[in-house]
Amino acid sequence: MERFLVTHDYGMGALWWWVRASSAEAVVLACAEVEVVTSERVLSWARALDAPLPEVDLDAPHPNPLSSFRATRDAQRDRPGFGALAGRDRVHLRMEGDAGAVHLCELGPDGRRLRQIEIAPSGEGVRSGPDDWLFNPPSDLYDPDLAPLEIPADTFEAAWRTAR
Repeated sequence: MERFLVTHDYGMGALWWWVRASSAEAVVLACAEVEVVTSERVLSWARALDAPLPEVDLDAPHPNPLSSFRATRDAQRDRPGFGALAGRDRVHLRMEGDAGAVHLCELGPDGRRLRQIEIAPSGEGVRSGPDDWLFNPPSDLYDPDLAPLEIPADTFEAAWRTAR
């Protein structure tokens, strides 16, 4: 068993744990909406904390800090589209927004937005990037609800070129 730094980033904050598991992949396959941290800067920060982060075994008996994330993943696993977007360099999604707007998003391999276009009901598109966002929590690319939202890269690129 190895020890991995795992976080659930919910935008306005995050939950953190050291998780003992056989691999990083085992963690994300067992738990929804979490990521295994690989940044050496963040790992150094976590190791140097005055108050240590909670530690949990991936297979610890329930209830434990990962129980709800495991339950969500268990409910997703057998559904069509599970994991269809994981492991890709780029993913493009079309999501319904507020007041009839549509959001076209380009996500990186960690599920974080790289670029986004908000298309108003009038058809006018406004593009944005990471410097424009206060928060950029990752999307869970194993989530089967995201698979039907996928659009072709050329559809995203065409909208990007015409957006202001």
